[in-house]
Amino acid sequence: MKLAVASDGDVVSLHFGRCEGYNFFEIEDGKIISKTYEKNPGNQPGFIPRWLKEKNVKCIIAGGAGPMAQEFFKNLGIDFILGVQGKVDEVVEKFLKGELKSGENTCER
Repeated sequence: MKLAVASDGDVVSLHFGRCEGYNFFEIEDGKIISKTYEKNPGNQPGFIPRWLKEKNVKCIIAGGAGPMAQEFFKNLGIDFILGVQGKVDEVVEKFLKGELKSGENTCER
């Protein structure tokens, strides 16, 4: 399973499309087997969700995403957890333990 975290430095970005980049985690049997990073390829409507789908991402974690982006994720079969704040590695550990919960979406557009 591949997980993506919208990131600004080592923290979860407030907005998935305006982040500096994405940390990608390959997860098998509840453990991280690889972690990679790629810069944000540019925020255009629908582009990033399709780009993430091409990378076989099954779930995206971010502080927020607008309603259009959420609809793209749903249509592409990508789960999302929004309203998340904190250091990327700590957030992913919570995800692996089943303790990560959605909070208040930090993006209203």
